[in-house]
Amino acid sequence: MTRRWIERAVIGLNLCPFAKAVYVKEQVRFVLSDATTPEALLEQLAEELVLLRDTDPAQIDTTLIIHPEVLTDFLDYNDFLDNADAAVEALDLQGILQVASFHPDYQFAGAAPDDISHYTNRSPYPTLHLLREDSVERAVAAFPDPDVIVERNIQTLDHLGHEGWRKLLAD
Repeated sequence: MTRRWIERAVIGLNLCPFAKAVYVKEQVRFVLSDATTPEALLEQLAEELVLLRDTDPAQIDTTLIIHPEVLTDFLDYNDFLDNADAAVEALDLQGILQVASFHPDYQFAGAAPDDISHYTNRSPYPTLHLLREDSVERAVAAFPDPDVIVERNIQTLDHLGHEGWRKLLAD
């Protein structure tokens, strides 16, 4: 399901213009977490941060930790992100790695609950995305105006609509 979301939404709708290159080069590590507590997930996150730090980017450029059994409530998940950032800091990886967030019930503050813009960060399952800062900086530098990405994504999703989103991810 996560691969379908990446192929059809993230890459297919070009929500992230940087995703296709690492995906086709098979530089994305997919980790299906069996964690059932935030503490177990935090431990696994730390392990994956160290693995990413110690692995050649040509082998693994980015990691997705999919955790369907823990932090299914968005508010709990959102609170956990402070712990994720603290893990990056505790491992002295700030400026080297970062954690991005995706959740099936993702909501941006200040937007209506049914706003289509939330779908730019909605994934089939709660997911922590570990990124290399160098890779992000190179990708952004290669894109003429990265601020346009957000605007374009919202326009794409407005055009697609909620029903179109459901169809996009259907079997």
